[in-house]
Amino acid sequence: MNSSINEFRNNRTDYTVTAPVSMIFAVTSVIITSFILIIVLFTKPLHTVTRLLTCNTCLTSILYCVVQFNNYIYLLVLTWDRNDQSCRWRGYFGYLAMVAFIYSYVLQVLSRFFFIVLSTKYRWLTSFRTHFYLIFIGWIIILIIPLPAILTNDIYFREGELCWVTKEYELHSYYITIAYYVIPILSIIVINVMISIRIYLYRKNSRIQRHTRRKDRDIEIFRNIMISFSVYFLGGVPFMIYMFTDSEFLYSMGVISVTFAVTMEKLVIIHLDRDIRMTLKNCFCQKRTQVTPITINPTFLAPRLNI
Repeated sequence: MNSSINEFRNNRTDYTVTAPVSMIFAVTSVIITSFILIIVLFTKPLHTVTRLLTCNTCLTSILYCVVQFNNYIYLLVLTWDRNDQSCRWRGYFGYLAMVAFIYSYVLQVLSRFFFIVLSTKYRWLTSFRTHFYLIFIGWIIILIIPLPAILTNDIYFREGELCWVTKEYELHSYYITIAYYVIPILSIIVINVMISIRIYLYRKNSRIQRHTRRKDRDIEIFRNIMISFSVYFLGGVPFMIYMFTDSEFLYSMGVISVTFAVTMEKLVIIHLDRDIRMTLKNCFCQKRTQVTPITINPTFLAPRLNI
C-alpha cells in the first residue's frame, strides 16, 4: 500500500539516531516529572487547585514519554510485530498522549479564566470539586478524540515507520490537524485574549483595591502557565513546518524536539514555581548543622567554682 511513499520515507528517516536521543529525553522527563509529583504529593502547603492541574499535566507528560518510548522500542527492537491491529493501538495511544498533554494546558488556562475573570461572581468555579470535575470531563474528551485511529484502517504496519496516519488519508489528516492542534491552540489563544483584556481593565481601574495581592498572584500564575506552554509549543514547531514543507531535516528534528521540549517544560515549571523550587532545593541542598566542640579552660572556671 503506497509502497513508493513508504520507500521514500524509509530512505530519508534514520530512527536509529533520532529515536535513542528522543528516548533519553523521555526518560529524563519522567524522572524530573516524578520528582515534581512526589514533592507536591507529600508537601501539604502545595495542595492547591493550581498544583492539582500542574500534577495533571505532569501525568500527561509521563504518559506521553512512556508511550513514545514504547513506540520506539517496537520500531527498533520488537521488529517481529507486524500486526496492523497492534500498530493501530500504538497509534491510538500515541495520539492520545499528544492530545492529553496539550488539552491539559487548555484546562490550566481555563482554570485561570475562572480565577481571574469569573471568581468574583461565581466563587464555586475556583473550588477543588469543580476542578476535579473539570479534569474528569477533560479525560473523557481526551479518550474520545483519537478514537478514529482504531475505528478506521488508516493506520497500518509500515516497515521501519512509526504507527501514524499517513498523508494519503487526507480527511483523517485534516481531522488530526484540527482536533489535536488547531482547536486547543485557538482555545488557549481566545481565553488568553479574554484574560489579557480583564487584566488590562483591572490594572487600569485604580479604584479596585480589594484582593489586590490575590489578583496579582493569579496573574503571575497565568503568566507562568503561558511561558511553560510556549516551551512545549516551540518544541512542536519543526513538526508543524514539516507538514507543509515535507523536509527530512525538520521531521528528524521534530522527533527529538518534542521530547526535549517536554523535558525543558518541566525544568521551566520548577524555575517559575517558587514553592516547588524551594521545596526541591531543601530536599537536595539541605545544609547539615555542624557541631563544633568547645574546649573549656579550667583556669577560667576555677575562680567561679571556688576551686
